[in-house]
Amino acid sequence: MMIRGVDLNNPIILFVHGGPGCSEIPYVRKYQKELERNFTIVHYDQRGSGKSYHFFEDYSNLTTDLLVDDLLTLTDYIVKRFGQEKVLLAGHSFGTYIGMKAAAKAPEKFFAYIGIGQVGNTIQSERDSLEYTIEQAKQAGNEDDLETLARLRSSIEQGVGYTPRSLIRKYGGASRLINDNRDYVLGFLFHSEYNGLDVIRYLRGISVTQETLLNEKAKRNLPNMVDHVELPVYFVMGKFDYMTSLNAAKDYYEDLTAPIKDFVLFENSAHYPQFEEKERFNAWLNQTFSSMKGT
Repeated sequence: MMIRGVDLNNPIILFVHGGPGCSEIPYVRKYQKELERNFTIVHYDQRGSGKSYHFFEDYSNLTTDLLVDDLLTLTDYIVKRFGQEKVLLAGHSFGTYIGMKAAAKAPEKFFAYIGIGQVGNTIQSERDSLEYTIEQAKQAGNEDDLETLARLRSSIEQGVGYTPRSLIRKYGGASRLINDNRDYVLGFLFHSEYNGLDVIRYLRGISVTQETLLNEKAKRNLPNMVDHVELPVYFVMGKFDYMTSLNAAKDYYEDLTAPIKDFVLFENSAHYPQFEEKERFNAWLNQTFSSMKGT
């Protein structure tokens, strides 16, 4: 875990990282300095990810249900440690798959759920990503990328393949205002949270666990499993997000029932609105939590 803040009495935000396997601990603190003024921020490396990867452990039976149980156990530990009743739960990307299931299973543990880069219907999202990337490659006149995408079209449309993340990233469907790959490299090199062995754990964890978890996500669509939650829900999306597409998240939002829900669009961002437009995200979160306390 990484726990940061200026006042232990501040409300707690518990972030669930995406990937699968892509801890944000190596670099995330550069984007959350203002949030730390009003919240205690908790990040953790999920089982089999980053610092939580153990070289001689068997991860062949790793499931999202197990990751949900881990998250709920961690939540209990955090509220007991800080003497608080609940936490704000925020998932990012694949972390929204875990976070949404946890919110549905134990809503009493959380003030609210915030899905950033929210996962929706996987096949729909990948088709959106494919069409976007093809259009951008056409505009750029890049025949090599068009040939690559044409070869993958059938598997993506059948729900057994993914639009290459390298191409989504190349054409601005991952980030617009930051360079998240550079953030990782600089975090690995210069931040104290990760050492050389931890970097090896990070890379090894992705190679061992990511495919298994992505296959589960593809076979068990989140909107089919969680269509109702008993707590406030906020979907925070970047307009240009094609890692987890805006349209798929919007359709999920429309079908979801919750006592309070809101869809928050960041006009200049892609998959990382909490980083790309951190000032607006911080202002939105402060205002939203103040409203929660007032209700």
